[in-house]
Amino acid sequence: MRGRSRSIPSVDAHALRRARLRTGVLRALLAGLALGLLVLAVLAARGLEPRGDELVPGGRSGVVVLDVSLSIAEQDYAQMRAALERVIAAGQPTGLVLFSDVAYELLPPRSPVAELRPLLRFFPPGGGRLPPNPWTSGFQAGTRISAALELAHRMLRRDRISPASILLVSDLQTAPADYGPLGRTLGRLVRAGVAVRVVPLAATSDGRAFFGGILGEEAFVEPPGPAAGEPGALEVALRGETPLALLLASALALLALAAHERLAGRLALPAGAGRKAT
Repeated sequence: MRGRSRSIPSVDAHALRRARLRTGVLRALLAGLALGLLVLAVLAARGLEPRGDELVPGGRSGVVVLDVSLSIAEQDYAQMRAALERVIAAGQPTGLVLFSDVAYELLPPRSPVAELRPLLRFFPPGGGRLPPNPWTSGFQAGTRISAALELAHRMLRRDRISPASILLVSDLQTAPADYGPLGRTLGRLVRAGVAVRVVPLAATSDGRAFFGGILGEEAFVEPPGPAAGEPGALEVALRGETPLALLLASALALLALAAHERLAGRLALPAGAGRKAT
């Protein structure tokens, strides 16, 4: 017994050959375009990350650079402590540089963040005078931010950290003669692909304008407030950006599918078409 035929015999089938080929090519192009846009949408979605005033960009190891010069006001030590607590809570291994007129390496890159916890006792949670500590005897009056950032960059290159980041916690006040070297250092960091984040502690508008002009305003992370509740308890507010690439790729994929159905769909025939008359 012969099965039911899925085609309609026609003496004019050869006349439809060109239209059939054109439709086949169009279907293949639209299907490929839709598939490519779908892949693009998936890649765009994978790149989305909730960000909440990130101190250290996700997935990057780096160095925390702390300004302990005399220009740091007593009330800023609470914010400096809160920044350290957030770095500790993030759990990302890091190095540490302290600086005033000179800079020195306290912890190498990839050090466990637990190594930062003993330092919290030197930064009063409610502000106030900085307690006696091991490093103040080696510092003099004055500030050279460029020296600290240069040291952090050398540490990253020495330990082959990539991708790398630097978190600068400072009031952004440096010696007048340091602005030239500082600008060149920031430019080298940008060209090297090092992500630099800046926590400005009561920084002046001139200091913010200098750093923002080189790094961009997105480099600034507003000083965190003191952690509430138990020590180390942190609350991070998540914020996101409008995923323009994902929305555009998704919309174009839908348009490609709609065009496929409209221009390259199968020919709809009335019910019963092709049946032999009885």
